[in-house]
Amino acid sequence: MTGTLRDFSKPVMDLNGKSVLVTGGTGSFGKAITRYILERFAVRRLVVFSRDELKQFEMERSLPVAKHPALRYFIGDVRDQGRLTSAMRGIDYVIHAAAMKQVPTAEYNPFECIRTNVIGAENVVQAAMEAGVQKVLALSTDKAANPINLYGASKLASDKIFVAANNVSGFGGTRFAVVRYGNVIGSRGSVVELFGTLLREGAREIPITDPRMTRFWITLNQGVGFVLSSMEMMQGGELFVPKIPSMRIADLAASMAPGLPHRAIGIRPGEKLHEVLISEDDARLTLELDDRFIVQPAFPFWRAEPYQRSGAHPVPEGFSYTSDRNTEWLSAEALQQLIALGTPGA
Repeated sequence: MTGTLRDFSKPVMDLNGKSVLVTGGTGSFGKAITRYILERFAVRRLVVFSRDELKQFEMERSLPVAKHPALRYFIGDVRDQGRLTSAMRGIDYVIHAAAMKQVPTAEYNPFECIRTNVIGAENVVQAAMEAGVQKVLALSTDKAANPINLYGASKLASDKIFVAANNVSGFGGTRFAVVRYGNVIGSRGSVVELFGTLLREGAREIPITDPRMTRFWITLNQGVGFVLSSMEMMQGGELFVPKIPSMRIADLAASMAPGLPHRAIGIRPGEKLHEVLISEDDARLTLELDDRFIVQPAFPFWRAEPYQRSGAHPVPEGFSYTSDRNTEWLSAEALQQLIALGTPGA
């Protein structure tokens, strides 16, 4: 398999006439999903919630309110529950993308990571329930499965908070779910962006951490489609994982810079050699569809029948979903397609 470019946008989430809030709305994903929603739906309101006024200023220049009257820019921090509650008044759906994401930064600033990723998750849950939001979908990471770094551990805690929140909200209350996927091509700070910058600057060698290292890959546009389709099908408590290809970092470097030598610089603090999206322990609760896996919550009231009617079935005994044992691998040609399709609007 050489990396099928799956379209994760179905089932289609109908946002016409709805109000949506995106935390971390000025990040790579936030900007991509904002553009996607504005281009395809007549939303009543679309709130970009973030703490950086400069990033909001820059985003507003490319997506001005004058051109998109449903758009709102809202300064706030997920650490501030009161501000979140104010921002969520009248909101139907929340997409929680705000996080401290850099592994080394989290390792050296652990208290800040916890305040944003864990306490921030609790604040989103409390504010959403208080405001009467219908659905909240939180973005997670492959590093949350069997975590060895603080970033992954904090996102695992965040995942647990959002899943358990369905017990607190009760029947008919706000529904919460999580999506978990791998490295995003086209996102700010990705290794693809790093290699591209080095090549433009005339680098004569490519630094790689370890030639054996593998990672899962998804584009921003695929991530947006996956989030919205998962929000459409969610019942509350699920953890959605897309079927995406793997690639060795050494092969990625060779594809982007054929002929240039590689320089091994070693694995950074908190990094894994290979990533996990579904552990063997999680697999006992995992259902499989054509384009994704669904890790079911261990709730007494949970019913799998709606997914089973759509063709979902349990994964095999002993299953795990890891970047080194994936059945789908990116070829050099498929990688170039993904890079070309990785930017919003492509």
